[in-house]
Amino acid sequence: IRSRYIATRHCLWWYLYIIINTQSFFDSMMHACVKNLIHTSFKPVVPQWRALSSRSGKIWNVYLSGEIHSDWREVIANGVKQKNLPISLSSPNTSHEDSDDCGAIILGMEEKRPNWDKIGASMNNVRTKTLIKDADVVVVRFGDKYRQWNAAFDAGYAAALGKSIITLHPPGISHMLKEVNASASVVCEDASQVVDTLAYVIDGTLPDTPRDGDDFVPIADRLGAGNPNP
Repeated sequence: IRSRYIATRHCLWWYLYIIINTQSFFDSMMHACVKNLIHTSFKPVVPQWRALSSRSGKIWNVYLSGEIHSDWREVIANGVKQKNLPISLSSPNTSHEDSDDCGAIILGMEEKRPNWDKIGASMNNVRTKTLIKDADVVVVRFGDKYRQWNAAFDAGYAAALGKSIITLHPPGISHMLKEVNASASVVCEDASQVVDTLAYVIDGTLPDTPRDGDDFVPIADRLGAGNPNP
């Protein structure tokens, strides 16, 4: 019996020895792993929103509605290209003749002008409605030579869809367009202002020279701080 007791005691001691040394081994391994992680893996983390540029990777769809008798669309397209803005531009068919005759060419001529206009307008409307629905921003241009009733309709349709609207027109017709302008987020007088607006919205960049030139005064200097108790 005594020999069995001694043998059992020796087995227990060896068992405890193995447990203690095994635990020490695992503790050493864990300490080494943690130390390695601290010194190699855990580097200062920059908040993700700060690491990102002001661009979100989004391609902005901008629809250019309105008069077709000047080069304002080309001015905007060139400005977007020069500033390398992530913008996809679209517009109605800018060929006056094609937009008038598309229905008659495809479906056949009509004997009366109202019917001729209707089939053409309905066909053009497929493009217009689709592109305005897909647009992030709708730019609506009004010229001072022709009355662009279709442009006014596009502005109203875009407003009903909750689209962001930029109107573009000479200052001389501002009064006639006051209701349209009231629904716009931005009112511009020339195409370069549209490009600068898009650049600011997308990139947060502003033109080097203010519109008022050397007469520009920051609001805090001109009108005082907005919050008197910062």
